[in-house]
Amino acid sequence: MTTIIKPAARRRTPPARPVWEEEPSAIAKAGKVVLLSLVVLAVLGPLYTIVLTSLSSQATITQAGGLVIVPGEITLDAYRQIISGGVVTRAVLVSVGVTVVGTLLSMVVSVLCAYGLSRPGSFAHTPLLFTLLITMFFSAGMIPSYLLVSGLGLINSYWALILPTAVSVFNIIILRGFFMGIDRGILDSARIDGASEWRILAQIVLPMSKAVTAVIALFYGVGYWNAFFNAVLYINDSAKNPLQVVLRSYVLQGVTVPGQIDVGQGAAASLALQMAVIVLAMVPILLVYPFVQKHFTKGVMIGAVKG
Repeated sequence: MTTIIKPAARRRTPPARPVWEEEPSAIAKAGKVVLLSLVVLAVLGPLYTIVLTSLSSQATITQAGGLVIVPGEITLDAYRQIISGGVVTRAVLVSVGVTVVGTLLSMVVSVLCAYGLSRPGSFAHTPLLFTLLITMFFSAGMIPSYLLVSGLGLINSYWALILPTAVSVFNIIILRGFFMGIDRGILDSARIDGASEWRILAQIVLPMSKAVTAVIALFYGVGYWNAFFNAVLYINDSAKNPLQVVLRSYVLQGVTVPGQIDVGQGAAASLALQMAVIVLAMVPILLVYPFVQKHFTKGVMIGAVKG
């Protein structure tokens, strides 16, 4: 009787793990903690100082010799003085109106343009895309832009704060890339069922693109909120200035906000007023950003890679 000897089973070596999936060492973990702590301090430190200075009294600011780091006497005089003056309040309303109207207009134009460019065979697809890409790298310049706005009769108009920056080619490219990533079978099925392009866009494409549209709306909103150059160029009436122009003239040039009133012994220090205006300019963006942050990575990365 012969004995059959089975060959020894080969031991399979587990596949090597990528470097980024390996467990970091204790030193690497400690280094990450230190690095992230420094980044957090670099971000929150100035914000803490600005907010605390805006809430400090004249005596505390004088004792600190400038920006306040250690809390002292807390007061809301700076914010009361800003609100009572009316100039900053009116500038905030102008900025909010320009941001809301401008963001809506920019999103409508950008979504329609990106959807048309994402459909192969659409009218003048290639020439339009080529023209947009040219304007992305070559701009007309300040003087031709001013002459165009003046020729359209937009000088000293709120539309001068919106229309010159209403469309961003970069944002259109990101939206187009995201739209092109949607499964064509879904869109073709809708067309076979008789849906028009408007219905496909409204009921299929946009609901599937919430992430990228939210991020692009944030891009436009932050751009309109922080814009001041168009106001400097095109607005002659100081009553129509947005918040950033008032903030710039008050903080950088060190002038008193026109129309500000003295509230007597409770008048805030000049530095506290400057910091309060800065806080007022930051608050809307800080309130909106947490609701959009969850879409940030998905919306930007997918649209950018496929664009």
